[in-house]
Amino acid sequence: MLLGEILSICTAASFTTGALFAETASKRIGSLPLNVTRMVMSILLLGATLWVIMGAPYPRFADSGTWLWLILSGFIGYVLGDYCLFKGYIIIGSRFGQLLQTLSAPTAAITAWILLGEAMKPLAILGMVVVLVGISMSVLAKDDGQNQKSNGLSVRLKFPMKGILFGAGAGIGQGVGLVISKIGLQHYEQAVAMNGFLPNDVADGAILPIPFSISIPFAGTMIRAFIGLAGFSVALLAFSKNGRQQLSQAWHDRTSMWCALASTVFGPFVGVSLSLMATLYTSTGIAQTLMALSPILIILPAYWIFHQKVTVKEVIGACISVAGACLFFI
Repeated sequence: MLLGEILSICTAASFTTGALFAETASKRIGSLPLNVTRMVMSILLLGATLWVIMGAPYPRFADSGTWLWLILSGFIGYVLGDYCLFKGYIIIGSRFGQLLQTLSAPTAAITAWILLGEAMKPLAILGMVVVLVGISMSVLAKDDGQNQKSNGLSVRLKFPMKGILFGAGAGIGQGVGLVISKIGLQHYEQAVAMNGFLPNDVADGAILPIPFSISIPFAGTMIRAFIGLAGFSVALLAFSKNGRQQLSQAWHDRTSMWCALASTVFGPFVGVSLSLMATLYTSTGIAQTLMALSPILIILPAYWIFHQKVTVKEVIGACISVAGACLFFI
């Protein structure tokens, strides 16, 4: 059976769907109100999940080291990364936002090399080059001579530099946050072991017999969501004009709330769940490779839903970028 491979493709489709809903909501209510809303929804969904699989609606057994690393991961991955991601959606759209997310693979490889001492394979170095080539093909266009700011160059950016920087920041934030999350989850596993549990054990009081090896990532995600909610709330209230009014208006926008809920469910909830299950039934490398297909899967929906113009060069660039990301998992 190819259950793991099927689940991996479903994961990519789930993240793609979440990105489309997130683009719609972010353009209606703004990135900060959307992120505050998504963090609230994530915490509620994760709390209910943990109650079922760990016997309590909060991260049980997490020690200070676990909280420290996952708070840092949440700040980098959620607060900084997701803020950049949704700002990028507003400026350049979810299709190119997802494309720039392929930068997370080389970023994670470099960060793991620095923090964890993990060796960088020659294929990983080649993958970095391939990712950058694919992204360049998608965001650069031949200069037609009408751009007064071309400075004599033969190519120009198709999008505002601000949007590309936000998209790149999202990919970099996700990559760094992923590695720091791994450190935090390792601390979490040690804390669970200190309480006398093995990875395949089930928490006392759990409704479903889900082993700690699967339930711990959900608990870790909840810790990241807590710092995400705190960070986005502070940013919205302290640095935005009429932050409370923006949030109130967002919560009264029924369409935006449905889109926010859908982006939360298909993104960090269903997407994460499917990705965890996929790794149980196939190798991590195959799972990660298939889950990296989002920048390709999103092309047709973006064309149909948002009527975005799609060129052959952009499709080839997306395929090359995804291929580069896949090299990290071989």
